Amino acid sequence: MLSLWVAVWVAGQGQALEMSYPAEPDLTGVTVQWSGHEVPFLERSDRWLATVGVDLDSKPGEHAVTVTFRYADGRTRVIRDPVTVNAGQYPTTELQVEERYVELSPEDQARADREGAETSAIYDTFTAERYWTEPFAVPVRGAKDGRNFGHRRVFNGQPRAPHSGADLRATTGTPIYAANRGRVVLAKDLFFSGNAVFIDHGYGLYTTYLHLSKIDVAVGDVVERGQQLGLAGATGRVTGPHLHWGVRLLDARVDPFSLVRLGAQ
Repeated sequence: MLSLWVAVWVAGQGQALEMSYPAEPDLTGVTVQWSGHEVPFLERSDRWLATVGVDLDSKPGEHAVTVTFRYADGRTRVIRDPVTVNAGQYPTTELQVEERYVELSPEDQARADREGAETSAIYDTFTAERYWTEPFAVPVRGAKDGRNFGHRRVFNGQPRAPHSGADLRATTGTPIYAANRGRVVLAKDLFFSGNAVFIDHGYGLYTTYLHLSKIDVAVGDVVERGQQLGLAGATGRVTGPHLHWGVRLLDARVDPFSLVRLGAQ
């Protein structure tokens, strides 16, 4: 039994977190309640593992999650484990963009609202299949880090929501690759995001690739880790060519590089 095992999970705002518990005889499944979802753990060697996310705006301090262990003889055991959320340090960034992306016309506002509802519906979908088996990779070859994740943005003097992805340096035409195996659930031009690709990796994990100059995949495609998705560009609300790479993990806006650093498998 795990009666002596006490886990204390710690993560910063906007960070991915890997939870793990030791394997034990006759243990057949482990789940955690996180952001309204029952998230399954996967057995890997001598441990059970799950990857979850702490949102940018999660309240710093002590929290707790419910973890359920199920056994071959039908027994279940439920525990409450502590989760400590540390405050992140995210500065404010001021940007100048085309005025049409700040003061929207009625037509553009209606379009942005429709697209916002569409992308929210995607993130609200929990796919009970895990498509990936390898660690996540950076979608721009040679890139070691990104910029601006979590920055509080001011466009043309007007405050907007925090920047929910990492900006990777990439000139127009730079190939963009899938960070891991998954299914394409959106591939089209969006008002703010420009040419965009969204990939569902299962278990509530999505990656997004925005401002592309060209899209090379279609909705429904199953893509492999390292498969080309399109080319970098400067479409949508941008100040120049780059890749906006985003991660949503169980509704949490997460720094994609925190997922890479986990080596999440």
